[in-house]
Amino acid sequence: MRQGFIKVAAVTPKIKVADPHYNAKEICKGIEEAVRRGAKIIVFPELCLTGYTCGDLFLQETLLCGASEALAEVAGATQDCDALVFVGLPMVKGHKLYNVAAVLHDGEILAFIPKRYIPSYAEFYETRHFVGGNVTPELFLYGDREIPFGTDILFRVDAVRGLMVGCEICEDIWTPESPGTAHALAGATVIVNLSASNETVGKDAYRELLVKSASARQIAAYIYSSAGEGESTQDLVFGGHNVIVENGKVLAGAKRFETGAVYADLDIYRLSHERRRMNTYRGENLREHMVVPVHMEEEETFLERQFSARPFVPDQAQEREKRCDEILSIQSYGLKKRFEHTGCQSAVLGISGGLDSTLALLATVRAFDLIGLPREKITSVTMPCFGTTDRTYDNACKLARLLGTTLREVDIKEAVNVHFEDIGQRGDCHDVTYENGQARERTQVLMDIANQTRGLVIGTGDMSELALGWATYNGDHMSMYGVNAGVPKTLVRHLVRYYADTCKDEALKEILLDILDTPVSPELLPPVDGVISQKTEDLVGPYELHDFFLYYMLRCGFEPEKVYRVACLAFAGVYDDDVILKWLKIFYKRFFAQQFKRSCLPDGPKVGSVALSPRGDLRMPSDACATLWLARLEEL
Repeated sequence: MRQGFIKVAAVTPKIKVADPHYNAKEICKGIEEAVRRGAKIIVFPELCLTGYTCGDLFLQETLLCGASEALAEVAGATQDCDALVFVGLPMVKGHKLYNVAAVLHDGEILAFIPKRYIPSYAEFYETRHFVGGNVTPELFLYGDREIPFGTDILFRVDAVRGLMVGCEICEDIWTPESPGTAHALAGATVIVNLSASNETVGKDAYRELLVKSASARQIAAYIYSSAGEGESTQDLVFGGHNVIVENGKVLAGAKRFETGAVYADLDIYRLSHERRRMNTYRGENLREHMVVPVHMEEEETFLERQFSARPFVPDQAQEREKRCDEILSIQSYGLKKRFEHTGCQSAVLGISGGLDSTLALLATVRAFDLIGLPREKITSVTMPCFGTTDRTYDNACKLARLLGTTLREVDIKEAVNVHFEDIGQRGDCHDVTYENGQARERTQVLMDIANQTRGLVIGTGDMSELALGWATYNGDHMSMYGVNAGVPKTLVRHLVRYYADTCKDEALKEILLDILDTPVSPELLPPVDGVISQKTEDLVGPYELHDFFLYYMLRCGFEPEKVYRVACLAFAGVYDDDVILKWLKIFYKRFFAQQFKRSCLPDGPKVGSVALSPRGDLRMPSDACATLWLARLEEL
């Protein structure tokens, strides 16, 4: 449960209708197995102690007494399990029958949560037997103990900061005012739903959409457990459609008609972070809830949850292609608006034969096509200097011509050498001045050509470079519109690949594929034997790691040690743990130290859920210290 993770389970036992003692044994087996797997919250279906399909047998004293006795068996099975267990059964209170969830922990019954909304439409006729439960909790004498009974009861688990569990039953989630919504507004981060939802054609998709929607709106996790095999098939069939969802994302789901259990690792800290981040989410305690404390021992959760090594890049090819087309549209429509607003009729780009300038050029071409401006109004400027290789130079020139832009070459070697003479910089001293002098000369050339052509300089730097400050201040750091500012490096590659695959031009595709195969480099140091000598990832680290760190720090609010933990899982077998730790420390150092560059960024479009604009998503002081973040890593 450390770092906010907790393992949970939705379990559907194979039952016998109207046989509570048999069902209790199956439920106890389910608890034992779930606890063995490390589950700390275990949810069983609605009325699972008797079966949902008992019909008028619910009115029989024999069945109700049997259900009560079976509950005692199940409660006893939770002794020393250190898990919060939810089990459904019928219960008599004040001469009325209720459909309830019994909440069990460490051999005790903590509370009874009654179903609030009782359906009586279509195939449902629950009002024949049950009444809706009371909202405000009251003490109910059950055996020799007074136990809270009511809808508005929450369970605060002390082992995980922010973990509060609310409960609803089946139909409750289908209503406009679900108890789950009230629970979430009162602080619940996990909602459990004990259900007996029968199967009809297409109902599973709608049911899953309902749970995902409720979870997303409430910024909560949902554990949905539904009745399955063993229920009467007299008129209905139950498929055991269990699903566990976190903030709208399905973490685990059961295959229908296969009775069993599903498990997932919830991240409570991430839910809390998301609620803090969204200021429109307000827990205003619209109704007063009773809070029942639950003590659990804090321990390390064995994580089975998968963390994508490339969180910015969809795993599925079809979704990835859709994402790429959408991002290119955002870039090009953003640029289109800027040209329409300024009245400029031309664009100027520095092209290097690398990925970033290639993507910027592709987006600019697309924008000009949308506006209806001729592509020759795009000036593609190649500016060879000390580190330029034949491969990148040739690719830049071929790309500019194939796309129908105007190619212009400005060799900046002499200008840079004159500048070095002016400031007393030795040409054989390959320090940061040697590198940045070239970058700033290129920017000056681009700005002046833009003045000549009454155009805009289109920036090429991507979001990953901005995160690390891997840009020359007032050099490639500056432009009149940074079209790649919202695109992480790991996604740039896929965008160029997508364009290559869809352009229907074999010559252009061939050039784009060779650019994709070229090492990432600023080419500011002389090549060795005609080959690139300066590889960016050798200097600042692998971009796939830095993009991973960036996503989980900014988007998810993970602490440094948590970022490290999930990175070790995601990149197991790719990077050693000590290598990950090394680059993570460098990431934090650079991210904090280089904020001053991001504080004066040119305009550029946000394309995803993470962005670094000082006018938008990241209002970060330029003088903030990384000390606290780095100190957490020193403890590892």
